Amino acid sequence: MAPRSPIDDGSSLATQVEHALKLSNDYAVAVQHPDGHWNGEVRSNVTITSEYIFLRQALGLDLSTDRTVFTRHILSQQNQDGSWGLAPEYPGDVSTTTEAYLALKILGTSQHIPVMRRARAFVLGAGGIAAVRVFTRIYLATFGLFPWDAAPQLPVELMLLPSICPINIYSFSSWARGTIAPLLIICHHQPVYSLPNGKFARNDYLDELWLDCTNKNVPLSASFWEMMSKGEITGLAFGFLDRVLYHLNGLRSIPFVRSYARRQCMKWILERQEENGDCGGIFPPLHAAIYAFSLEGYKLDDEPVRLGLEAMERAAWEDKSGKRIQVCTSPVWDTALMTIGLSDSMAIENKPTEKSITWIQSHQLLEPRGDWRISRPQLAPGGYSFEYENTWYPDVDDTAAVLLAQVKHDAQSIASNSVIAAATWILGMQNPDGGWAAFDVENDKLFLNKIPFSDMDAMCDTSCADITGRIIEAFGLIMRRSSEKFHASHLMPQLSAACTRGVHYLASTQEPDGSWFGRWGCNYIYGTGHALCGLAYYVDNPQVRLMVKSALQWVKSRQNTDGGWGESLLSYQSADYQRQESTPSQTAWALMGLLAHLPVADEAIERGVRFLVSSQRPERDIGSSWPQKVYTGTGFPNKMYLGYDYYRHYFPMMALGRYLQGVRAQG
Repeated sequence: MAPRSPIDDGSSLATQVEHALKLSNDYAVAVQHPDGHWNGEVRSNVTITSEYIFLRQALGLDLSTDRTVFTRHILSQQNQDGSWGLAPEYPGDVSTTTEAYLALKILGTSQHIPVMRRARAFVLGAGGIAAVRVFTRIYLATFGLFPWDAAPQLPVELMLLPSICPINIYSFSSWARGTIAPLLIICHHQPVYSLPNGKFARNDYLDELWLDCTNKNVPLSASFWEMMSKGEITGLAFGFLDRVLYHLNGLRSIPFVRSYARRQCMKWILERQEENGDCGGIFPPLHAAIYAFSLEGYKLDDEPVRLGLEAMERAAWEDKSGKRIQVCTSPVWDTALMTIGLSDSMAIENKPTEKSITWIQSHQLLEPRGDWRISRPQLAPGGYSFEYENTWYPDVDDTAAVLLAQVKHDAQSIASNSVIAAATWILGMQNPDGGWAAFDVENDKLFLNKIPFSDMDAMCDTSCADITGRIIEAFGLIMRRSSEKFHASHLMPQLSAACTRGVHYLASTQEPDGSWFGRWGCNYIYGTGHALCGLAYYVDNPQVRLMVKSALQWVKSRQNTDGGWGESLLSYQSADYQRQESTPSQTAWALMGLLAHLPVADEAIERGVRFLVSSQRPERDIGSSWPQKVYTGTGFPNKMYLGYDYYRHYFPMMALGRYLQGVRAQG
């Protein structure tokens, strides 16, 4: 078994950090794939696996082979009160619990055993099936468990609206539009599939989860009078439009237009299906697309369906706790961040990072393809996506992480075509407010979140502090390490101007207490840590110094007694949850923010470093890592959270590596 890092052997903190980094580097190299990349599991909640089970049931596919492992996984995630939540140690959610319950029944679990009785009691206590979210309604409707009349009207004619219209398919965020397009086909057909008890338009298979199973036509949203009393004019308008569409039979009465719209919708979906079967790189678009393919006449052995199902199975993850489906894969993201971790930790062996850089560069998207071109048709490509194959949706945040990885690995890469193309693409994706979003530019029509089928508040992709912080950090590093020999010096003025605007954006979004909201990680620690790392390159600006001062005070005020930092996912709901048990990833984010501005001898830094050194543990006899059960990644605040397995590893490596660099710089 690999030895633990020394804690009480009398050695200096720097020596302990060196030893901890040696063990963490051993682990990183041991889990690297032969071709140079890393890919850790991306955990979410049981709805992803449940909805995959729904799809296999709907298409008549075999479930017997994986029945035991699927069941074991779903049950392993159940809370003590019988519910299933959005993440570990997260309160129960009625939609998630309903989907898990249905999946278990489909898999043959008796509704009378204790785990199912507890689940049923939770659902009934939360309002029953009537209280579930829109997507759950739709998937229940496909089995006759919810009336289609109670689902939102989604006319497929939406696909015919040009991009110049105030509302069109490109008005929505990339993840939303990728899911909405096949949902339009599903809602056109309004299918009803068989369950183990048969195929019925009004199926009683889940009647035990209804408070009143005699009245299932429950309104989707609040009544007009309720919305008027609350002044929700936009929601009222969309609700009125939904009712009009309902009385017009969803526009189905114009057959020629409907037929043409369906063809255009299917063409749009098929164009975005990758050669390996993926759609949009994430589960919801691919899952809905397979339904759409089947409903439009494709057979199981037709290529779009066959490749799509194979892509879903490739996203499966199985271990002793069972089998589950990942919401997405994260190889480019993991590889870029692990490379940064190894570079920051000054790993003696360069071969692993040389291989990882070669692998990353082979995944740069240099073809003029992607929905981002709707808003930026003249912008040259150069971005990177999150997944193995996702040519339509490069990710701005991913691309910034790749820039940091390449430049930290080799300063000479600043002059490479890869870095120049990536930096140029990011420059073109900056929003008018000075910040950057994840996949789109100027995708900020927040009123779309009031549409009846938008109950996840995720219809837009707006600027955020964490991505902006990472980008100005990457640009700052490029400008600091560049020289007059840099043949792309023409980019320097553009990088400088973009960073000035980025700093202004961060100034406009800083919270009164000095923190920043974290859109893609939990939460204020994530946002603040990344903003501080970016601002470190611009502290000659008096405004930046003031921003940094209050942010550092906030970070220090959130340090736990054990020296680490932790923040609950519930902080997205209330500031009361801005502190919880320390985690390695959140401690690393806080430490990197402090290290970017304070001397390594600062007491808060030393306490944080000691926490990371002391919490490292041997793992699988291949080195050491840090245990972390809770999720610290965010998909949609309050709606979906993500547990990136390697967050617990490469972020602590970065923090300890930067600490050791600081110690050595001071001699």
